[in-house]
Amino acid sequence: MIVDRLARRFPSLLIARRNLSRTKLRSALAALGIIIGVVAIASLGMFGASLRQSATGSLGDIGSEVIVSPAFESGVEELTERDVRRIDRAASRETVVPVKSKQEPVSYGQDERVVTVYGMENPGAVFGTQSGRLPDRFRSGVVVGSDLADDLELRTGNSVEIGGDTYRVVAILEREGGFSPLNPNRAVVLPESEFESDGYSQVVVSAATGSSANETAIAIRETLNDREKTVDVLELASITDQIGSFFDVLNVFLLGIGSISLLVAGVSILNVMLMSTVERRQEIGVLRAVGFRKRDILKILLAEALLLGIAGGVIGVALSVGVGLVINYITIESALAAFRLENLFYLLAAFVFGVTTSVISGLYPAWKAANERPVEALRN
Repeated sequence: MIVDRLARRFPSLLIARRNLSRTKLRSALAALGIIIGVVAIASLGMFGASLRQSATGSLGDIGSEVIVSPAFESGVEELTERDVRRIDRAASRETVVPVKSKQEPVSYGQDERVVTVYGMENPGAVFGTQSGRLPDRFRSGVVVGSDLADDLELRTGNSVEIGGDTYRVVAILEREGGFSPLNPNRAVVLPESEFESDGYSQVVVSAATGSSANETAIAIRETLNDREKTVDVLELASITDQIGSFFDVLNVFLLGIGSISLLVAGVSILNVMLMSTVERRQEIGVLRAVGFRKRDILKILLAEALLLGIAGGVIGVALSVGVGLVINYITIESALAAFRLENLFYLLAAFVFGVTTSVISGLYPAWKAANERPVEALRN
């Protein structure tokens, strides 16, 4: 109904639609090129966006963490209490968790596993619990990672043997899905007092945001490495930034591949329109003879290209939504993520690019037909 109203308001559209309907197969093939191009651009764009979301989702919240380790290349083997105090002053607004670590066998019943044992005073500052409760001051007992608890079938209240000593399980940690140097899933956490060494293997600084983590990392470097490098500061936000930049480049590359298919479709439309103008020379000559001006012929031919682009773009966007649902379901297990704002942008961009390519492809055939001399056209 809307199309009919537009056609009556713009006669060129009415004539263009009639011309396209007279050669349905040729019009369908020309529109097919636009459909393929639109699907390629939108699908590849959504695929790149889904990969980036999957990768950043797997990294979890590491973007707000700073890991401080001894500078082994300078001969520093561990961090001292003084180092921890200086880090605490440099990161005054953030949560600072000094960590000790070692490898020990953990036994429950007849089962034994060699795991990483962390020593920290306030594990609740960096970990959440699946069961049990983490005290503000961790003085006794043991906290067990979720994977290790499942492996040994441990529950809160059970007793395990670690390095020859027996500890009661006070809490089971939540599973950590992201990447982090401090991964507790197959580890246990003991109070600091259970370690003989006074030094720390690393210090974890948990900031509120990625920018706060960046400022904290700079402050720690300036404070502890002012005269001699004594610590290595790993700012995990830089890793997420690099990953984001990589996926930006990947997206541009994928969109470039999709654009090539749309350009090929444009050449196809150019060819179809040229053939159409050659076959309709007499018709164009008649139109010119009965009073149609050059710009009227130009409008009719451009309207044909516009209708081909709109038809191909609409069908291409509809198919792309279906492809996007499948892509998002496979990559991030959420089909409805296809309707995120970023993906809608790719759908709109592909539609606009498809229509624009179609109209540009019709410019030369339209100009050629508009400049046809009526007498010469009728003679042929």
